[in-house]
Amino acid sequence: MTFSFSVSARLADSVDGAQGRTGVISTPHGEISTPAFIPVGTKATVKAVLPETMADLGSQALLANAYHLYLQPGSDIVDEAGGLGAFMNWPGPTFTDSGGFQVLSLGAGFRKVLAMDTTGRKADDVIAEGKERLAHIDDEGVTFKSHLDGSKHRFTPEVSMQIQHQLGADIIFAFDECTTLMNTRDYQERSVARTQAWAVRCVAEHEKLTAERAAKPYQALFGVVQGAQYEDLRRRSARGLVDLGFDGFGIGGALEKEQLGTIVGWVSEELPEDKPRHLLGIGEPDDLFTGVENGADTFDCVSPSRVARSSRVYTHDGQRNLAVASSRRSFAPIDAECDCYTCAHYTEAYLHHLFKAKEYNAATLVTIHNERFIVRLVDRIRASIEDGTYADLKAEFLGRYYARRG
Repeated sequence: MTFSFSVSARLADSVDGAQGRTGVISTPHGEISTPAFIPVGTKATVKAVLPETMADLGSQALLANAYHLYLQPGSDIVDEAGGLGAFMNWPGPTFTDSGGFQVLSLGAGFRKVLAMDTTGRKADDVIAEGKERLAHIDDEGVTFKSHLDGSKHRFTPEVSMQIQHQLGADIIFAFDECTTLMNTRDYQERSVARTQAWAVRCVAEHEKLTAERAAKPYQALFGVVQGAQYEDLRRRSARGLVDLGFDGFGIGGALEKEQLGTIVGWVSEELPEDKPRHLLGIGEPDDLFTGVENGADTFDCVSPSRVARSSRVYTHDGQRNLAVASSRRSFAPIDAECDCYTCAHYTEAYLHHLFKAKEYNAATLVTIHNERFIVRLVDRIRASIEDGTYADLKAEFLGRYYARRG
């Protein structure tokens, strides 16, 4: 099986944005029904959870990180093992990102773009307070120090493609520069031009490697749209990628939460209808609804597993912390309406105990719950588009989930 995408149903025109759709992405390792949430297994593992468990809880695909796997264990080792899926014992579709976000993280020291405080700060050379710059960008690529041992490395569009071909994921991303909201307009313009030039080089290297590795399953290449908060730059970035022959597109970069739907909408209007769109690094419930109705097909985010390790859980009544005293004698599941393994077998009191006792399986059980909660939510969104109940689901779910905000 090669790569393809087909649209199945469309969001009703009565919904604001109305660019949402359902569809099917076909890959050499299986199909992905969209919209879909793609859990993140950064280092070829979703932290604390077995790949088999991720399949059991409904994950259709997993995403790993090219930067981290390049440093450890090495993309050549993953290639020798038979590719990412075989290496981690995951039979389904896989994604790898290009390392572009790690360039931002290493270069500027910011971890979560949506939470970036930009008050009174605009500059071309941005660095987070108390952070050391580990990456330096030029028009040819990025020179960086490993966060593991300080060794020096160089990523270029060609190197990113070579690494991702060795990793062997079904869907890979072009190497891009992810800016911050603090960068000036002038820098954002130069960055979009740089990302466009890198996209051209990625396509050329991808075509060369695909021919050289013709015996391997085909890997779909997605171009990444940048441009921060600027409509003209977002549209320019999207238009520049359309004619390069990408199999799909990623929507990335710096943006404020309040602008998410608007920016995804601009980009979706410029991208072809017959190619899938992946919204990079987005996974909060309200953002998922916003992304879907403005045209995004797939999403990835580390949040479900990251917050689980700090004892925070998603429920239909909002996010809660299991480490608080009120959980100590709560002999009920985290969420009575959840169908995950954890909620079927364990109480909140037991999970509270595991966190207080610093037991490893605390992270395992809560990660299972959180990943299932988000995967299931996007599954419900997909079903609601198909049966015409999307507006009702959105109003009911978000009204309850964020009720305490009021």
